[in-house]
Amino acid sequence: MYTLYLLTKEVKTMLALLGFLMIITFMILIMTKRLTAMIALMVVPVVFALIGGFGKEIGPMALDGIKSVAPTGIMILFAILFFGIMIDAGVFDPIISTILKVVKGDPVKIAIGTAVLALLISLDGDGTTTYIITISAMLPLYKRIGMRPLILAGIAVSASGVMNLLPWGGPTARAMTALNLEMSDIFTPVIPSMAGGILFVLFMAYCLGKKERKRVGILEIDYSTMAMQQTAASAEEAGIKRPKLIVVNYLLTIMLLVALINEVLPTTVLFMIGFAIAITMNYPKLSDQKARISNYADNALSVISMVFAAGIFTGILSGTKMVDAIANTMITHIPDAFGSQLALITAILSAPFTFFMSNDAFYYGVLPLLAKAAAGYGIDPAFIGRASLLGLPVHLLSPLVPSTYLLVGMVGEDFGDLQRTFLKWACGSTAVMILVALALSIIPL
Repeated sequence: MYTLYLLTKEVKTMLALLGFLMIITFMILIMTKRLTAMIALMVVPVVFALIGGFGKEIGPMALDGIKSVAPTGIMILFAILFFGIMIDAGVFDPIISTILKVVKGDPVKIAIGTAVLALLISLDGDGTTTYIITISAMLPLYKRIGMRPLILAGIAVSASGVMNLLPWGGPTARAMTALNLEMSDIFTPVIPSMAGGILFVLFMAYCLGKKERKRVGILEIDYSTMAMQQTAASAEEAGIKRPKLIVVNYLLTIMLLVALINEVLPTTVLFMIGFAIAITMNYPKLSDQKARISNYADNALSVISMVFAAGIFTGILSGTKMVDAIANTMITHIPDAFGSQLALITAILSAPFTFFMSNDAFYYGVLPLLAKAAAGYGIDPAFIGRASLLGLPVHLLSPLVPSTYLLVGMVGEDFGDLQRTFLKWACGSTAVMILVALALSIIPL
């Protein structure tokens, strides 16, 4: 019954205000460390739903949100297990060895190397894969020389944020579908902006590396061989390395990534099948399988619980129509004088919009409204579609993105600390991409 009241302007305004207050309260609580992100994701939306008079609908709305994130949660679970098996079997040891030989003990080279690795792995379009491989390869090195793991997490999420524009990454496909346009209309023209974002990420890595170099210095000794020997020795003692299967494991990993990119099966199903094959092939004994799964149980549980907690937040935010009210309020308050700049406005708004709401809500709910409004000023919907992608570097720092919880869990850092440190850099990536888009007339000014 409450949806009927959305027809009145007063209720729309009230819901928008309630939504803004809920999001602001949530951000303050986690960034000041008054509550953990998981607790805040569950408690804050329930409190504001009660304030808004939605007490009877809280249960169904929360369940709808949990159901919506269930496939993602399951996918992350089996992705953790699959890549955990690959790590244990020694698949990434050669990568780590190569990186160690190149960057040695220089924090600047390590930071840039992290960015390059994350950018390359992000080509598969999946943030989860990027984080698991990048963190697994680089975290031992960061710990070895005393660099902060938060820097590693920030570089990884920044690289993934720019590469999130790839058509198979999700947001671009949603934009094309919502506006009924082709890849050549939306993604191809934005490639120069994406290149600008990549250069900014490398610049960011250089700056952060210089700060870390000043803090910890440069290790003069060539410790790479020793570190690898220690890692290999401890692993061999535990009997978990599978050097004879390394080629087969590489082939399995490549086949899985190719299948993910080509969407042969749903992502969740592919990771489940991949994990089943990987653990059976590498550890045929049931006792070994139980040991490997137990080894990653703590990490998996902390991440998955966060994903389902985020489901309650998004379910209530959407179910109460607060997210719709927020979108309508922001759109309707754009002055007519700025109508001709709607493409630029869309590019700027895409950052907070995709930060505070899901990609589905933005691209299927808000983007068509922006395109329709822009059409009244003679602006091609393709320009609006391109502009909507430019805020994606900010999106991955949203508390509504499940893979980011995996990232902070792997490095053992706090979500609020990651946001506090890297939101400004994410805004910088977006600003550079917008400037490139304007300079090259990818979007009109």
